[in-house]
Amino acid sequence: MKAGVAKIDVTPPAGLLMSGFAARTLPAEGTHDPLTVRAIAVDDTALAVVDVLGFDADFSAHVRARCKLPAERVVLTALHNHGGPVTIAGLRDGVNAAYLQRLEDACVAAIDDAVAAQQPATLTIGMGGDPDVARNRRHTEGITEPALPVLRVRSADGRMLAVLTSYACHPVVLGADNRLWTADYPHFVRVAIEEAHPGALAIFATGCCGDANTGHSAYASQRLGASADRSFETAERLGRRIAAKALVAPEQPLQQTVHATDCMVDLNFERREQRSLPELADAWRAEASADPTRKVLLDHWIKWADQWAAVPTPDNWPARVSVLDWGGLPLVALPGEIFAETSCSLRSALHQRPAFILSYADSDPGYIPPRSEFPFGGYEVDEAHRYMGMPASFAPGSAEALADAAGDCLRKLNFNLA
Repeated sequence: MKAGVAKIDVTPPAGLLMSGFAARTLPAEGTHDPLTVRAIAVDDTALAVVDVLGFDADFSAHVRARCKLPAERVVLTALHNHGGPVTIAGLRDGVNAAYLQRLEDACVAAIDDAVAAQQPATLTIGMGGDPDVARNRRHTEGITEPALPVLRVRSADGRMLAVLTSYACHPVVLGADNRLWTADYPHFVRVAIEEAHPGALAIFATGCCGDANTGHSAYASQRLGASADRSFETAERLGRRIAAKALVAPEQPLQQTVHATDCMVDLNFERREQRSLPELADAWRAEASADPTRKVLLDHWIKWADQWAAVPTPDNWPARVSVLDWGGLPLVALPGEIFAETSCSLRSALHQRPAFILSYADSDPGYIPPRSEFPFGGYEVDEAHRYMGMPASFAPGSAEALADAAGDCLRKLNFNLA
């Protein structure tokens, strides 16, 4: 088995619009920590993590088509930090075409550089203890995904080349008042791991955290007010707590075989709005007394309603599901914002064996809730698609369809499922 890693800085200049919070309309004014693309290539497969909120399927397809490896054996996933630039056109006006091209080029270069840097390597896997950082933001005492998989990659002479870890918690410690480029708490996870292993590259991939953050509701992020708990100090404290658990994770050696597969699944839409889109647009325009923050959100919704009132709702959206098998370790990659229930169901199907189950992979069309969440409505179920520029919510059963597709891919790679 051969492995290689690479990192490329993709920090934008100040002055570009930031992504992740509708209330934040002013551009970035500086940098707190550099944004990067971090790639790991194992034989003829690769995983790359990009420090942006997300990207669309076309962006991912272009990167995978341009890099040296077969496109179907490459996974591109977003960190989903809310302190990065606008990279999804549907979110708002303000995608900088020159920066987006720079980002695409950097993703290709990081993957190709990781391939070029490959050397004989050994891989080990272990599960770190629950760092107890994530909280279910929709339900008091609701479930979260506590898994903390840790992959260590060493050269033939025993040097640590890379540490890949993952945790399911929204990178939104910083709120809408922050105007500095930042990878949020994952930055501090990576810093702490690299301090412990000088010369190694730390890679953090975000797990299925559609309903999990550090303890505030999704609506709390729709306002500009500062919060003492949503600070860089808090991000560092929580990031280092996660890293501390990862650094003491046990290790078991992986085999020397590598496989990969992917598939496409069509997800259906369901328009949950009870009034026609023109009626809704008129009602939102009539909220003339709305406070400035509410008005920013309504402007997004009005634009969305006007756009989709003029065209038929598409029947479905094509989603790519992919699985990498690194020596018996499954890395499951799902698009969009996946909830803990879906990830936990996949871990149960895998008999709780060590595994990476990642979201925000290859595209981010927004939230894909499990059936159980639809009766509760709320931002993730009823509203977020407007901000993302999607025509409607995903229909109940969409998350389950993704899990079924992942199960099919796992079986194709001869993983034993419950």
